[in-house]
Parts: sequence; structure tokens; C-alpha cells
Amino acid sequence: MGARIGALIPWLFVGLFLAFVCAFLIAPTLVLVVQSVTGDNGFTLSYLAQLGDYQYRVAFENSVILSAASAVVGLIFGGLLAHAVLRPGAPGFLRSAVTSFSAVAANFAGVPLAFAFITTLGTLGFVTVALRSIGIDIYSHGFSLYSLTGLTITYAYFQIPLMLIVIIPALEGLRTTWREAADNLGATGGQYWRLVGLPVLFPSLLAAFLLLFGNAFSAFATPFALTDGNIALVPIDISNVLSGNVMSDPQVGAALSTGMIVVMIVVLAIYGLISRRAARWRR
Repeated sequence: MGARIGALIPWLFVGLFLAFVCAFLIAPTLVLVVQSVTGDNGFTLSYLAQLGDYQYRVAFENSVILSAASAVVGLIFGGLLAHAVLRPGAPGFLRSAVTSFSAVAANFAGVPLAFAFITTLGTLGFVTVALRSIGIDIYSHGFSLYSLTGLTITYAYFQIPLMLIVIIPALEGLRTTWREAADNLGATGGQYWRLVGLPVLFPSLLAAFLLLFGNAFSAFATPFALTDGNIALVPIDISNVLSGNVMSDPQVGAALSTGMIVVMIVVLAIYGLISRRAARWRR
């Protein structure tokens, strides 16, 4: 009897987890989908068709551009930083210090992050003022923190640490025997990475890129606090149509949310497929 009860305990926790997923993930998603195709007279595709309007099309374009740009920045600099931390001869404390900071920085976003960058690179930020004092006015040369470029730089603060955390296991999966074999055959460092290292890491790098893309695509608090909603992004447009700042149209908000869900499902599906392929190289 006791053994039977013990065998049921894991299923109890699995059932609770599935109930939690259904209540807070699947059910709200279904409600959004139904709301986006339901009007006063029943079924309609008019709300989904509005996603093709100029303002929403621009919002999706800006969100994709911002997400892709910040993901590329995180991929490059986070990957290089992870390689520097793991290289032979690096101080032993360096990895623990960098990974500990990255674990915090990867989750530092929203209003605090926006405020930090405003006080640093805003029009009166201390870096901007310091550069202006030596004759360099970055704003007169076209830079603005309150633009897609500024948002990309801001997003890099949490994208680079996230990339470092994600890619370290993949870099550790590179076998030293591969590098030794390449050295014995006379390959240079560049040839090793071009012909061996990067092809092996490619699935992991692409999976990391997709993860960073999804992370940036769904961000709301940081761009809203930084730009006051003046840049068209999908999460900000959803807030506008639901809060009544522009108009109150829950069905359009549901349609925009459904569009975001579709994009995220595609990204996560590709990420899942590539992650399973990348796992073979870490065995």
C-alpha cells in the first residue's frame, strides 16, 4: 500500500504542474485566440486583418528588427566574452565572477534598466555630458537613446549576459582532442574555428540567437519606460489599445497578442528542434 502511494506522488506533482500550465498558459492563449476572431455578430476575421494596417505592420517590423539586432549583438559579444572566460590561462575567479554578474544582469530590465541608461546615455546623462565637455556631442551626430539604436544598446545589457550563460555549456562541449588534432595537422587558430569549432557550435549558436530574439521580442517595460511608448512596438501597441490611451479595443489587442504568440511559437519550435540537435555535441 505504501509503495503504491509512493508511486502516485510523482504523478500528483505532474498533475499539479499540468493544471498550472493549463490555467495560466493554455487557457489564456485560447481566450485571446477566440477573442481575436469574435465580434458583436459572431465569428470575424476583421480584427486579424487589421494587423496588416500600417501602424501595426510598422510595430511588427520594428519589433522584429529590434529583436534581431539585439540578438546579434548579444550573440557576438556574449560569445566572445564566454570564450575569453573559458580560455586556458584565464584566472580561476574570472568565470565565477562573470557568471555571477551575468545571472543578475540577465534579469535586470524594466524601469530600473531604463532609468540607468537615461542617467548614463540620456541627453543629460553623465557619459553624454562628459563627452560633450571634450567636444564630442553624440546627439548632434544622430545618436539617440530613445530610438531603435538606443533600445538595441539598452537591450544588450541583458542580452549579452544571457548569451554568456547559455553558450558556456556548448563551449565546454568542445573537446580538447579536436583542437590538439587540428594543431598536429598544422591548422591555425582561425582555421580551427572556421572548419571545426564554429560548425560544431552552429546549432547551439543558432538556438541561442532564437532564444535572445524571443527574449527581446516580448520585452515591454524597458522600451515603454525608456521611450514613453513613442516607438511603435507590438507590446506597446497592445498596451495602448487595452489601456485606452489611444482607444479601447480589446479585440485588436487580442489580435496583436495572437500575432505575437504565433511568432513566439515559431521561434520556440525552431529553438526546440535546434536544441535537440545541439545536444548531440555535448554528449
